[in-house]
Amino acid sequence: MAGGGIPIGGGNKEYPGNLTPFVTITCIVAAMGGLIFGYDIGISGGVTSMDPFLKKFFPAVYRKKNKDKSTNQYCQYDSQTLTMFTSSLYLAALLSSLVASTITRRFGRKLSMLFGGLLFLVGALINGFANHVWMLIVGRILLGFGIGFANQAVPLYLSEMAPYKYRGALNIGFQLSITIGILVANVLNYFFAKIKGGWGWRLSLGGAMVPALIITIGSLVLPDTPNSMIERGDRDGAKAQLKRIRGIEDVDEEFNDLVAASEASMQVENPWRNLLQRKYRPQLTMAVLIPFFQQFTGINVIMFYAPVLFNSIGFKDDASLMSAVITGVVNVVATCVSIYGVDKWGRRALFLEGGAQMLICQVAVAAAIGAKFGTSGNPGNLPEWYAIVVVLFICIYVAGFAWSWGPLGWLVPSEIFPLEIRSAAQSVNVSVNMLFTFLVAQVFLIMLCHMKFGLFLFFAFFVLVMSIYVFFLLPETKGIPIEEMDRVWKSHPFWSRFVEHGDHGNGVEMGKGAPKNV
Repeated sequence: MAGGGIPIGGGNKEYPGNLTPFVTITCIVAAMGGLIFGYDIGISGGVTSMDPFLKKFFPAVYRKKNKDKSTNQYCQYDSQTLTMFTSSLYLAALLSSLVASTITRRFGRKLSMLFGGLLFLVGALINGFANHVWMLIVGRILLGFGIGFANQAVPLYLSEMAPYKYRGALNIGFQLSITIGILVANVLNYFFAKIKGGWGWRLSLGGAMVPALIITIGSLVLPDTPNSMIERGDRDGAKAQLKRIRGIEDVDEEFNDLVAASEASMQVENPWRNLLQRKYRPQLTMAVLIPFFQQFTGINVIMFYAPVLFNSIGFKDDASLMSAVITGVVNVVATCVSIYGVDKWGRRALFLEGGAQMLICQVAVAAAIGAKFGTSGNPGNLPEWYAIVVVLFICIYVAGFAWSWGPLGWLVPSEIFPLEIRSAAQSVNVSVNMLFTFLVAQVFLIMLCHMKFGLFLFFAFFVLVMSIYVFFLLPETKGIPIEEMDRVWKSHPFWSRFVEHGDHGNGVEMGKGAPKNV
């Protein structure tokens, strides 16, 4: 096997192949699956700060926000029903990602993307025409099912399709789509909020049909990955596909390694039970802790509730949506920095730099908001320069996240799993991500109400912990072919004790038979 010129098994080999236009276009189309997730994150925060929407569905929140001036600014949006509207989606995504694992493994990555697009489409329609809270919740649950399928399949598809030298950049296309989805949603919220008659929120929610159609149509025209075709028994088709995506005829070495990986994976009757084997402990730990840490950076708090947050710290509705647009632009630009640098500087460097940047900004924001709002939540007249300073620090924080934990939180888990546990492990990754997104969304407004500016310090503590974790326990995966990834664990000072040398599911000795139980 091969890997970026690093000797393996006594050889110094690399898979030949080019970054072909076919692969580039394919990965761009597949990455559009991130649009549905991003659009939803952006739209839900904006819609929940629109008065006509609150008046129709959440009148108690509307009254608290507009009429009851005695309400602490930190607590004006504290409503369990409003929170359930936002976070029901993530619970649904968690459940559907578990089902998606089986579909992705047995029927290919494309079918999961198709299901994801169709479910999201129906959910968007129901939300756009909603007249009751229950319709909103049902629509959100269908959106969640769609996101669970798409988030399970798209990162795997990208990691398998991309040449290993460009895997980081092409995979981060998924995160770039998420950030573009957030930005588009913020811009639309800004303009739809101005519509006379107060029905702009219907366009915001119904507009989710557009990204849903993109991923639905995209999944119908995309080719399948060679890995998936081999897994389902179509070896001739897979070899032809591999020649096409690599742009060369000589793909025998990579093809043979994919076949060996598939044969090893066929020996695994139950990938879920297999995940618990000792030799997969490093991958399982990453599949749980990376998405957990990603949610506890506090980013979704900023993105979900950027309009709400800016409104609470003294911006009016219009200005708060505009501030959310600003953070959205920063998010997109910084993700492009990650696409440029991930295969040059490596994953660890971006993780650690981004962590340091987020930590400093969270402490600064906590200090700035704490000094002005105290615990009463009443800032009096907030000077414009003060509000600008807070937004500036939040933007620097968003940039730090967008070139580190944002894209790498999806990239690293999708590239470290051997084929025999890949679908199951990716489902664990998505499920943990959605579970903690759900929990953070569920308790954020309550925490904001009770912890006030201390909430930023709460997340700053987790950023410190996750940076220490990356420094000591995350190996560098830059430039290593996806089917050769097991060697990073064998050479790691801590994880090597879990992975016996000469016993692994998808490496040099894979062709010798079934993986042994450790």
